[in-house]
Amino acid sequence: MTQIDLDRLENPKGIGQLISTPDSPHLIEGVKCHPVALHPDDRGFFMEIVRLGRGNVADFPSETTQVSTALSYPGTIKAFHFHLHQTDYWCPVSGMLQVALVDLRPQSSTYGRRNTMYLGSLRPWQLRIPPGVGHGYKVIGGDPAVLVYVTDRFYNPEDEGRIPYNHAGIHYDWETQHK
Repeated sequence: MTQIDLDRLENPKGIGQLISTPDSPHLIEGVKCHPVALHPDDRGFFMEIVRLGRGNVADFPSETTQVSTALSYPGTIKAFHFHLHQTDYWCPVSGMLQVALVDLRPQSSTYGRRNTMYLGSLRPWQLRIPPGVGHGYKVIGGDPAVLVYVTDRFYNPEDEGRIPYNHAGIHYDWETQHK
């Protein structure tokens, strides 16, 4: 992944395709979703985030894999950013996120496509985001959200690009959709 093209993006205002199943045919090329087994009991819950060397992170090199977490308050929008080389693996562990993705890779069969998914405590999914896919989220509902994310390389500011949440070509609609 070496090229990002924002100049040709001309999306109508909206949220793109709503992804409500992990195997949706409308997913951006290379994006993968996987339901997480959540084990609640009278003490709380247990959720396994990742097993290094297995599953959707099997190809993440152990010597450069980084695990991080972010807490964001209700209404916060963190969008958009992308990576030239880094793959992200997200697992929201509390609260709810409106996740927005946009394919910025001109060579991709889904270039320009936007996906929206609602992930978190009510939909415990893991999400793999390949290089060149712009991504961001808005915390929805009344509670803060906690996102645990695993990356296949250590943070490098030169690998990351930032795009305003209201970029005219992406034209993502952050307003409440189901009024």
